[in-house]
Amino acid sequence: MKRIGLVLGTLIGIVAFAVLANRTTRLPVTRAVSTNQDYKPTGSPDFTLKDLEDRDVSLSQFKGKVVLVNFWATWCGPCKIEIPWLVELQDKYTARGFTVLGVAMDEEGKSAVAPFVRKERFKVDGTAQSMNYPIVLGNDATADKFGGLLGFPTSTCRQTCRWAGELRRNRQSHPITA
Repeated sequence: MKRIGLVLGTLIGIVAFAVLANRTTRLPVTRAVSTNQDYKPTGSPDFTLKDLEDRDVSLSQFKGKVVLVNFWATWCGPCKIEIPWLVELQDKYTARGFTVLGVAMDEEGKSAVAPFVRKERFKVDGTAQSMNYPIVLGNDATADKFGGLLGFPTSTCRQTCRWAGELRRNRQSHPITA
């Protein structure tokens, strides 16, 4: 009888932990974006946003290139882990028609993003490097055009790509061509 109680108590504890973890890692409802029934992006993926120098940047400017659109935020731990890999991808494939386009989704906007981009350095191949790809200031309407975001970071590839899968360092050896 004690074993059954112990097993039930353990199972209840695991379920409670899973529910709590799910609630604490989800985006607030005001930041979550809906998708259509088939979980496909709704609307056109083109957009025009301001960069950190207040210039307009649109996705259509990159026509003919492979563009990895990366939604991120300065407060996001996994985003900070991913940034060195994005810097490395940008270095490695720029000459082949590839670019990373960082879409910063911080609610504070430029006041949070600009200092982060200016000051932060990331270890890439043993050297400290800054973010070497274009950064624009995103919003929920932009996320809507890509089918919504469930969390950060979220990346999507625009154009014909032969490279796909989770963005992990060990996957960078796959060819990327425009």
